[in-house]
Amino acid sequence: MSTAVINARELISTAIEQAASDIHFSPFKSKTSIYFRIHGERHFHSSLPRPVYQKLLAYLKFTSGMDIGEVTKPQNGVLEHRTSDALYSLRLSTLPIDSSESLAIRILSPHNHLELQRLFLFPSQLEVIKQWLSHKSGMILFTGATGSGKTTTLYALLESLMENQSYQTITLEDPIEKNISEVIQVQVNERAGVTYDTGLKAALRHDPDLLMVGEIRDQETAHFAFRAALSGHLVISTIHAKDAFGTIQRLKEMKIKTVELEQTLIAIAAQQLLPIKKMRTAPPRAAIVELLEKETLLKAIKNIPPTDDPSYQTFSSLRRKAYALGFTLS
Repeated sequence: MSTAVINARELISTAIEQAASDIHFSPFKSKTSIYFRIHGERHFHSSLPRPVYQKLLAYLKFTSGMDIGEVTKPQNGVLEHRTSDALYSLRLSTLPIDSSESLAIRILSPHNHLELQRLFLFPSQLEVIKQWLSHKSGMILFTGATGSGKTTTLYALLESLMENQSYQTITLEDPIEKNISEVIQVQVNERAGVTYDTGLKAALRHDPDLLMVGEIRDQETAHFAFRAALSGHLVISTIHAKDAFGTIQRLKEMKIKTVELEQTLIAIAAQQLLPIKKMRTAPPRAAIVELLEKETLLKAIKNIPPTDDPSYQTFSSLRRKAYALGFTLS
């Protein structure tokens, strides 16, 4: 077994043991620094000499399905890593830099999907989100930064729904992070011609009650997802924006018309993860959510900030509430 293979396996195993969600490789002239992201914080782990990193990079690119000869364009790949008790999916991404490539590895753990009740710091916010899911059609969006737990929330919601009701549910994902019983899950593979847009068109022919689109990334996918919601389907998805109000601005930038937003959007949940005090039965972080719905949502679509409503809870006010109740240290 080559040194590159041994180094890769040992590094990934160490990251998993330390509960890291990501591994970052940052190449410099003579060495490459390696960082682990653990519970949202980036920690230095070690460094490798430049030649050792290049061999490691070539091995990981090859085994994850990337073109090892391509060094001028960003690439993505998927790899599996098996431990003694679980199978982990790894999502790899390269970025060309001066005379080398940086590499980021997202670790998708089968143990990351907590019970729905344990995801949210405030149970009342979960109850509001559950009420949204009683709609027969429309669009529900979850937003937040990378690593804020959006996908984990979607999976937990789907599992909760399937336990209580019989839905014809179809998901479009890149990648599929967890297999869910009784759900039709479609892996997006753009190189094979399976894009979010083509997958959505095919999914609608299967008479779905609920469509889950892993991420609205571009204008084409946004328009098709909204058309699906307008045609009588319940659609849930994620999108990147800094907060709930910013999500509406992002959709408008994607040329979604105001009338479509008014007729389709049920609600927006913007999510952040807070580190909480260590308790035996609690995860190390829990979500706080800006909940934009009903009249406040309709006003926000017309560019009236939700903060004009005194009952609207922003991230700032939710963090203060968490601290006052003793959930956080600051």
